[in-house]
Amino acid sequence: MSTFRRLLPFAIAPLLLLLIACTGTSEPATQVAATPLATETATAQSVTRPISNPPATTAAAPVAAEPDAQALLAAHELVVNNIYSSVLPSIVNINIASRAPVGDLGPFGSATPRDLQPRGEGSGFVWDNLGHIVTNNHVVAGADVVSVKFYDGTEVLGEVIGTDPNSDLAVVKVALPEKKLAPLALGDSAKLVVGQMALAIGHPFGATFTLTTGIVSAVGRTIPSGSTPFGIPEAIQTDAAINPGNSGGPLLDRSGRVIGINAQIQSTSGGNTGVGFAIPVNTAKLVVPALIADGKFEYAYLGVTLSNVTQEIAELMELPKGTRGALLISISRAGPADRAGLRAGSARARSSLGVDLILGGDIVTAVDGVPIRSSDELVAYTALRARPGETRKLTVLRDGKEMTINLTFGTRPR
Repeated sequence: MSTFRRLLPFAIAPLLLLLIACTGTSEPATQVAATPLATETATAQSVTRPISNPPATTAAAPVAAEPDAQALLAAHELVVNNIYSSVLPSIVNINIASRAPVGDLGPFGSATPRDLQPRGEGSGFVWDNLGHIVTNNHVVAGADVVSVKFYDGTEVLGEVIGTDPNSDLAVVKVALPEKKLAPLALGDSAKLVVGQMALAIGHPFGATFTLTTGIVSAVGRTIPSGSTPFGIPEAIQTDAAINPGNSGGPLLDRSGRVIGINAQIQSTSGGNTGVGFAIPVNTAKLVVPALIADGKFEYAYLGVTLSNVTQEIAELMELPKGTRGALLISISRAGPADRAGLRAGSARARSSLGVDLILGGDIVTAVDGVPIRSSDELVAYTALRARPGETRKLTVLRDGKEMTINLTFGTRPR
C-alpha cells in the first residue's frame, strides 16, 4: 500500500519518514480519469494494376526534410540550463536546529547545557526583496534556530514569522539588502495542464541545489496537510523527482515561474517513485501575504464531513442518474452548516463492495452559482474562495428537491 509522506529534512533518516493519513474532513486525492484518444482508421480498397513505368513527365515527390534531432535536443537542454542558471540566486538551503532539553540538576545544582542539535535541512525560495523566504511549515516546525544559505555561499540566520499548518506553508525572514535578494516570478497554477514541463530545484538527501525535471502529471489533487485534519486542495502532481530535502523548494514551469511548492511524495519505500505533490502557487499567493502581515491565515469553515455522490449512492437515494455534488455525512453541532439549517445523513446502507454508507443528507451542488461536483470541489471553494464571515447561497438537493440555503462561513478552528 502506498502512503503520503511529507519530505522531511534530510538529516532525518528516510526510514523515519512520517506517515500522513487523510483524516477528518479531508478527502482522498481526486482520481483523474485518463481520456481515451479517439482513433480514426481509413480502409483502402486493394486494386490490382499492371506494373508499368511512370510517364516521363511525372516528377518524384520531394522528400520532406527530417527535423534535426540533435538541434531539438540541444534547444531543450539550453532552455533547462537557462532556467536553472536564472533562478539559482533565488533558491535557498534551510538548515534547522533545536535546543536539547535541560538535564537534571546535579548534586551542586548544575545543569546540562542546552546544546543545539541539528535536525535536518529543507529548501525554500525568495518571495520578495524584503527578505521573505517561503518554505514548508513542516520544514521549520519546532525549530529553535533556522539558517538560510544561498548559492553564492551567503549564510544568515532566519526568523520564522508566520506558519500555516493547513497549507503546510511558512515564511522565514532574513536580514539582507535588497540587492542580494532576487524574488522568483510567480505563475498561475489555475492554468496548468497535464503534460507541461515541470522543474524542481532543492536539496534532496543533502545534495544542494539539485535540479530535476519532468511533467505535470495531474492537477486538482487533494492531499493531507500532515498536521491538521484538513486537506490541501488543488495540489499539483508531478513526476519530477522530489525526495527528502526538497521540501519547500519551488516547482517551476518552462519560463522559470513558480507554479508550486514541493511538499510530499507518495511512496512505499520512502523515496521518489514518480508521484510527487506540490502546493499550488495560487494557494501561496493567498496565504503568504497574510503570514507576512499577521503570522497566520484564517480559513472559512463549514463544519461538515463530506462524501462524493457516486452512481451507487445516487441510485440508493433514488436521485436522477448523473447527479453529482458533495453529500453531507455529518455536521458539527452549532457550526456554520448547523446554524444554516443544513441536514446530515441518517440512513445507513451497505455498498456493493461491503462499505458502510451514510445516506439521506443534503447534497451541495453549487455555491453562488458555481457548480460543485464533488466533495473536493466544495473543500477547495471553502478554503480558497470564501472568507470567514461571508454569506453565500448554497444550492442543495434535499429529498430529491432543489432548494437554496444562505450560509455564513465561520472560522476554521486551530
